[in-house]
Amino acid sequence: MLVVKKFGGSSVADKDRIFHVARRCIEEYEKGNQVVVVLSAMGKTTDGLIAKAHEMNQNPPKREMDMLLATGEQVSVALMSMAMHALGVPAVSLNAAQVVMHTTSAYGTAKLKRIDTDRIRHELEAKKIVIITGFQGVNKYDDLTTLGRGGSDTTAVALAAALSADACEIYTDVDGVYTGDPRIVPNARKLSEVSYDEMLEFASLGAKVLHNRSVEMAKRYGVQLVVRSSMTREEGTIVKEETKMERMLVSGVAADKNVARISVMGVKNEPGVAFKIFHLLAKYHINVDIIIQSIGREDRKDISFTVAKTDLNETMELLKNHLETISAQSVTYEDGIAKLSIIGAGMSSNPGVAAKMFEALYGANVNIKMIATSEIRITVLINEIDVERSMRSVHDAFDLGN
Repeated sequence: MLVVKKFGGSSVADKDRIFHVARRCIEEYEKGNQVVVVLSAMGKTTDGLIAKAHEMNQNPPKREMDMLLATGEQVSVALMSMAMHALGVPAVSLNAAQVVMHTTSAYGTAKLKRIDTDRIRHELEAKKIVIITGFQGVNKYDDLTTLGRGGSDTTAVALAAALSADACEIYTDVDGVYTGDPRIVPNARKLSEVSYDEMLEFASLGAKVLHNRSVEMAKRYGVQLVVRSSMTREEGTIVKEETKMERMLVSGVAADKNVARISVMGVKNEPGVAFKIFHLLAKYHINVDIIIQSIGREDRKDISFTVAKTDLNETMELLKNHLETISAQSVTYEDGIAKLSIIGAGMSSNPGVAAKMFEALYGANVNIKMIATSEIRITVLINEIDVERSMRSVHDAFDLGN
């Protein structure tokens, strides 16, 4: 049996935690299984490296940022291998260039293209635990690239798919997927299982349990995931294609504060304008979520949409520099906002879900700025200061704690 185990930064934050993880992996190894371990950088290492970069240059080149940030995971895997050797078990650490993990060339947001598995299989056949850097890859220029925040999850799923692993376990500082953030919603309940589609919405809408690209990849290649805590022995949440339990109306509530709203004002009311705006943003790898277009007045209209707060400055600069190209009069933004979403595969067949959500927000005296829907989620844009009481109100309205 071949098992891929991924551990996040908090799980390997110091010496004691590294040895704790090493022992858990060795338990699996001593059952006779082949073990591949994927690690994130230790604790807040990545944040520290970003801070150091900005001490040198407020706008550092993306290639050099990837060169710098990739060092964090190399420290983790080397120390983990040393710990396993100290415990008497053969192990080897490999970085993305040694594997090789081929990616696109979009520094900071690279996507995995393929993984060469020969070196990994060779080390596994030599009865070693193989420890691999998450979050990073190598592009066609042989430069190191990074996969973006949460990219170690994607690395683990990609390895599980490439190696046809029997299990892919994602260990983090929470013990599964909950109906709401337990730090905000005291009666949030852990889900025993959740579908890929629901998990993808949770991941995309602020539930910081799994990286959304890792869930997309798991669904595409049929990799069943288990999310569990590295600190306890409790059962986690299984993420898979179909869940056996009777479909709940709503599976959970998620919130995302990393949001800014941008309004492109006075664009020409003619075909092709929306294409020009969003083609420009796509060219610079800026993702857009909720989009609303106003009813035209005379020959002009307004288009509003949301982006990640981290993309706000770049987006505003791009749009302002291309006002004439996109036929707009001005661009404005609002950043004290957040997305609140309910998620559930049972929603599409049950009328009145949106009304119940909006009633709960009305009861909490929360104003809605924008609305977006899909078959399995309803998302509203609200003021950031209203997020916590909104989550609790909506969670209670759908009785998710029982």
